[in-house]
Amino acid sequence: MVHSDNATLDAVFAALSDPTRRTVLETLGERSLSVTELAEPHGMSLTGFMKHLRVLEDAGLISRTKEGRIVRCELSPHPMQEAAVWLSRYEKFWTGRLDALARFLYHQEETEWQKLPPPPPSDPRSPSAGTTPSPPKKSGARGPTRKR
Repeated sequence: MVHSDNATLDAVFAALSDPTRRTVLETLGERSLSVTELAEPHGMSLTGFMKHLRVLEDAGLISRTKEGRIVRCELSPHPMQEAAVWLSRYEKFWTGRLDALARFLYHQEETEWQKLPPPPPSDPRSPSAGTTPSPPKKSGARGPTRKR
């Protein structure tokens, strides 16, 4: 059985799946613009851009109004709020899972270091546990030469 809420969410997520449409929504989040102003930075035909606007309008994410010969678009955030509520349920689920994973890894790390063998005893003559590299050796005498 398909619920109208599911159809709305499907339309919203389908609309948000395209980078051009997401950019349009970001732009409209600042202010309403005409279709021509919205299409300009995208470098596509006005007909192709109108298809993106249709998807956004069908999802309820934008509304269009006509002022004389100019069509203006405005953001309608309500469907995105519904999608955010839907996603928040899964955010709680994954947050709980990731917290459990973090606790498990922390416990593993705490018990793992206790199982490690003790480090080898350091040389009592040296104040540090590390070794100091020897200085590079100088080259020897000149080798034999070929006689001509």
